[in-house]
Amino acid sequence: MLGTSIASPYWVYLKLVIMEAHHVLLLLTGAFCVGACPFSLWVGQHLLKKDIRNYGDGNPGAVNVFRAGGRKSGGLAVLLDVGKGTPFVILAHSLFSLSGIALGLIGLSAILGSAFSPLLRFRGGKSIAVTYGVLLALPYHEMVLAFAVFMLLGFLFIKEHSWIVMMGPTGAVAFLAITRASYWQVLFMLSVLAILAIKHRSDLRVAPKFELKLVNWLHSKI
Repeated sequence: MLGTSIASPYWVYLKLVIMEAHHVLLLLTGAFCVGACPFSLWVGQHLLKKDIRNYGDGNPGAVNVFRAGGRKSGGLAVLLDVGKGTPFVILAHSLFSLSGIALGLIGLSAILGSAFSPLLRFRGGKSIAVTYGVLLALPYHEMVLAFAVFMLLGFLFIKEHSWIVMMGPTGAVAFLAITRASYWQVLFMLSVLAILAIKHRSDLRVAPKFELKLVNWLHSKI
Protein backbone atom coordinates (compact mmCIF):
# COMPACT_ATOMS: atom_id res chain seq x y z
CA MET A 1 0.00 0.00 0.00
CA LEU A 2 2.80 2.39 0.87
CA GLY A 3 4.56 1.72 -2.44
CA THR A 4 1.34 2.30 -4.32
CA SER A 5 0.67 5.61 -2.54
CA ILE A 6 4.19 6.81 -3.27
CA ALA A 7 4.01 5.79 -6.92
CA SER A 8 0.54 7.22 -7.57
CA PRO A 9 1.65 10.86 -8.00
CA TYR A 10 4.11 9.71 -10.66
CA TRP A 11 1.34 7.82 -12.48
CA VAL A 12 -0.83 10.93 -12.35
CA TYR A 13 2.03 13.01 -13.74
CA LEU A 14 2.67 10.45 -16.48
CA LYS A 15 -1.01 10.45 -17.45
CA LEU A 16 -0.98 14.24 -17.65
CA VAL A 17 2.12 14.18 -19.86
CA ILE A 18 0.55 11.59 -22.17
CA MET A 19 -2.69 13.58 -22.33
CA GLU A 20 -0.82 16.78 -23.19
CA ALA A 21 1.23 14.97 -25.84
CA HIS A 22 -2.02 13.66 -27.31
CA HIS A 23 -3.45 17.17 -27.45
CA VAL A 24 -0.28 18.53 -29.05
CA LEU A 25 -0.30 15.79 -31.69
CA LEU A 26 -3.93 16.48 -32.59
CA LEU A 27 -3.30 20.23 -32.76
CA LEU A 28 -0.18 19.72 -34.89
CA THR A 29 -2.15 17.58 -37.32
CA GLY A 30 -5.08 19.99 -37.45
CA ALA A 31 -2.82 23.01 -37.97
CA PHE A 32 -0.97 21.28 -40.80
CA CYS A 33 -4.19 20.16 -42.52
CA VAL A 34 -5.80 23.61 -42.40
CA GLY A 35 -2.52 25.25 -43.41
CA ALA A 36 -2.34 22.92 -46.40
CA CYS A 37 -5.68 24.13 -47.77
CA PRO A 38 -4.85 26.27 -50.87
CA PHE A 39 -7.59 28.84 -50.33
CA SER A 40 -6.16 31.32 -52.83
CA LEU A 41 -6.13 28.67 -55.54
CA TRP A 42 -9.71 27.70 -54.68
CA VAL A 43 -10.84 31.35 -54.79
CA GLY A 44 -9.36 31.55 -58.29
CA GLN A 45 -10.98 28.30 -59.42
CA HIS A 46 -14.46 28.76 -57.97
CA LEU A 47 -14.92 32.53 -57.81
CA LEU A 48 -12.88 33.69 -60.80
CA LYS A 49 -12.98 30.47 -62.87
CA LYS A 50 -9.23 30.90 -63.39
CA ASP A 51 -6.06 29.08 -62.43
CA ILE A 52 -4.08 31.77 -60.62
CA ARG A 53 -0.88 29.81 -61.26
CA ASN A 54 -1.07 31.11 -64.83
CA TYR A 55 -0.50 34.65 -63.55
CA GLY A 56 2.55 36.48 -62.24
CA ASP A 57 5.17 34.18 -60.76
CA GLY A 58 2.92 31.11 -60.93
CA ASN A 59 2.63 30.95 -57.14
CA PRO A 60 -0.71 29.67 -55.72
CA GLY A 61 -0.95 32.64 -53.40
CA ALA A 62 -3.10 35.69 -52.81
CA VAL A 63 -0.91 38.07 -54.84
CA ASN A 64 -1.82 36.22 -58.01
CA VAL A 65 -5.50 36.33 -57.06
CA PHE A 66 -5.15 40.12 -57.10
CA ARG A 67 -3.57 39.86 -60.54
CA ALA A 68 -6.24 37.51 -61.84
CA GLY A 69 -9.32 39.09 -60.34
CA GLY A 70 -8.75 42.40 -58.61
CA ARG A 71 -9.13 43.76 -55.09
CA LYS A 72 -12.25 41.98 -53.85
CA SER A 73 -11.17 38.46 -54.71
CA GLY A 74 -7.58 39.23 -53.70
CA GLY A 75 -8.70 40.62 -50.35
CA LEU A 76 -10.79 37.51 -49.72
CA ALA A 77 -7.80 35.31 -50.53
CA VAL A 78 -5.58 37.24 -48.12
CA LEU A 79 -8.12 36.93 -45.31
CA LEU A 80 -8.46 33.19 -45.87
CA ASP A 81 -4.70 32.63 -46.05
CA VAL A 82 -4.07 34.68 -42.92
CA GLY A 83 -6.99 32.98 -41.18
CA LYS A 84 -5.73 29.45 -41.75
CA GLY A 85 -2.77 30.18 -39.50
CA THR A 86 -4.86 31.20 -36.51
CA PRO A 87 -7.42 28.60 -35.27
CA PHE A 88 -5.24 25.83 -33.86
CA VAL A 89 -2.70 28.24 -32.39
CA ILE A 90 -5.50 30.04 -30.56
CA LEU A 91 -6.97 26.72 -29.41
CA ALA A 92 -3.56 25.60 -28.17
CA HIS A 93 -3.04 28.46 -25.73
CA SER A 94 -6.60 29.50 -24.91
CA LEU A 95 -8.30 26.13 -24.52
CA PHE A 96 -5.43 23.72 -23.80
CA SER A 97 -3.16 26.23 -22.00
CA LEU A 98 -0.13 25.21 -24.04
CA SER A 99 2.87 27.47 -24.16
CA GLY A 100 6.54 27.48 -25.05
CA ILE A 101 7.94 25.12 -27.64
CA ALA A 102 4.69 23.13 -28.03
CA LEU A 103 2.88 26.30 -29.06
CA GLY A 104 5.68 27.22 -31.46
CA LEU A 105 5.60 23.79 -33.09
CA ILE A 106 1.86 24.07 -33.70
CA GLY A 107 2.40 27.44 -35.37
CA LEU A 108 5.22 26.04 -37.51
CA SER A 109 3.00 23.12 -38.48
CA ALA A 110 0.46 25.52 -40.03
CA ILE A 111 3.21 27.33 -41.96
CA LEU A 112 4.74 24.07 -43.17
CA GLY A 113 1.31 22.86 -44.31
CA SER A 114 0.96 25.96 -46.46
CA ALA A 115 4.52 25.90 -47.78
CA PHE A 116 4.53 22.19 -48.63
CA SER A 117 0.88 21.35 -49.17
CA PRO A 118 0.19 17.68 -50.02
CA LEU A 119 -2.84 18.95 -51.96
CA LEU A 120 -0.44 20.72 -54.34
CA ARG A 121 2.12 17.89 -54.55
CA PHE A 122 4.11 19.64 -51.81
CA ARG A 123 4.47 22.77 -53.94
CA GLY A 124 2.60 25.21 -51.74
CA GLY A 125 2.60 28.97 -51.61
CA LYS A 126 5.29 31.26 -50.26
CA SER A 127 3.44 31.29 -46.92
CA ILE A 128 3.78 34.94 -45.94
CA ALA A 129 0.08 35.41 -45.17
CA VAL A 130 -0.22 32.26 -43.06
CA THR A 131 2.92 33.31 -41.16
CA TYR A 132 1.21 36.57 -40.24
CA GLY A 133 -1.83 34.58 -39.15
CA VAL A 134 0.25 32.40 -36.84
CA LEU A 135 2.08 35.41 -35.38
CA LEU A 136 -1.22 37.24 -34.80
CA ALA A 137 -2.61 34.19 -33.00
CA LEU A 138 0.38 33.77 -30.68
CA PRO A 139 -0.06 35.49 -27.30
CA TYR A 140 3.26 37.30 -27.76
CA HIS A 141 2.48 40.47 -29.65
CA GLU A 142 6.07 41.69 -29.75
CA MET A 143 6.83 38.94 -32.27
CA VAL A 144 4.31 40.03 -34.89
CA LEU A 145 5.11 43.69 -34.23
CA ALA A 146 8.84 43.16 -34.81
CA PHE A 147 8.12 41.06 -37.91
CA ALA A 148 5.82 43.72 -39.39
CA VAL A 149 8.10 46.67 -38.54
CA PHE A 150 11.15 45.12 -40.17
CA MET A 151 9.16 44.12 -43.25
CA LEU A 152 7.96 47.73 -43.48
CA LEU A 153 11.56 48.93 -43.28
CA GLY A 154 12.45 46.49 -46.02
CA PHE A 155 9.58 47.80 -48.15
CA LEU A 156 10.84 51.36 -47.71
CA PHE A 157 14.47 50.68 -48.61
CA ILE A 158 14.73 47.45 -50.63
CA LYS A 159 13.58 46.95 -54.21
CA GLU A 160 13.26 43.15 -54.47
CA HIS A 161 10.16 41.58 -52.94
CA SER A 162 11.90 38.44 -51.67
CA TRP A 163 14.52 40.41 -49.76
CA ILE A 164 11.75 42.53 -48.25
CA VAL A 165 10.15 39.32 -46.99
CA MET A 166 13.47 38.19 -45.49
CA MET A 167 13.70 41.42 -43.51
CA GLY A 168 10.69 40.38 -41.39
CA PRO A 169 12.02 37.21 -39.74
CA THR A 170 15.67 38.37 -39.82
CA GLY A 171 14.88 41.59 -37.97
CA ALA A 172 12.53 39.77 -35.60
CA VAL A 173 15.27 37.24 -34.71
CA ALA A 174 17.66 40.10 -33.94
CA PHE A 175 15.03 41.90 -31.87
CA LEU A 176 14.15 38.78 -29.87
CA ALA A 177 17.83 38.03 -29.23
CA ILE A 178 18.60 41.58 -28.10
CA THR A 179 15.57 41.73 -25.80
CA ARG A 180 16.47 38.28 -24.39
CA ALA A 181 13.19 36.67 -25.32
CA SER A 182 12.52 33.02 -24.57
CA TYR A 183 14.81 30.60 -26.41
CA TRP A 184 11.83 28.95 -28.11
CA GLN A 185 10.72 32.29 -29.57
CA VAL A 186 14.13 32.78 -31.15
CA LEU A 187 14.13 29.19 -32.44
CA PHE A 188 10.60 29.63 -33.77
CA MET A 189 11.55 32.77 -35.70
CA LEU A 190 14.74 31.14 -37.00
CA SER A 191 12.57 28.29 -38.30
CA VAL A 192 10.24 30.79 -39.98
CA LEU A 193 13.29 32.44 -41.55
CA ALA A 194 14.48 29.06 -42.86
CA ILE A 195 11.07 28.17 -44.34
CA LEU A 196 10.67 31.53 -46.07
CA ALA A 197 14.24 31.40 -47.36
CA ILE A 198 13.57 27.98 -48.90
CA LYS A 199 10.37 29.21 -50.54
CA HIS A 200 12.12 32.32 -51.94
CA ARG A 201 15.49 30.71 -52.69
CA SER A 202 15.40 31.27 -56.47
CA ASP A 203 14.74 35.01 -56.06
CA LEU A 204 17.31 35.41 -53.29
CA ARG A 205 20.12 34.50 -55.67
CA VAL A 206 19.99 38.10 -56.87
CA ALA A 207 21.66 40.56 -54.50
CA PRO A 208 19.29 43.14 -52.98
CA LYS A 209 19.15 46.62 -54.45
CA PHE A 210 18.49 49.54 -52.18
CA GLU A 211 16.40 52.58 -52.97
CA LEU A 212 14.69 55.33 -51.03
CA LYS A 213 11.12 54.52 -52.02
CA LEU A 214 9.51 57.08 -49.72
CA VAL A 215 11.78 59.87 -51.03
CA ASN A 216 11.07 58.84 -54.62
CA TRP A 217 7.33 58.73 -53.96
CA LEU A 218 7.34 62.17 -52.33
CA HIS A 219 9.43 63.54 -55.19
CA SER A 220 6.90 62.22 -57.73
CA LYS A 221 4.08 64.02 -55.89
CA ILE A 222 5.80 67.39 -55.82
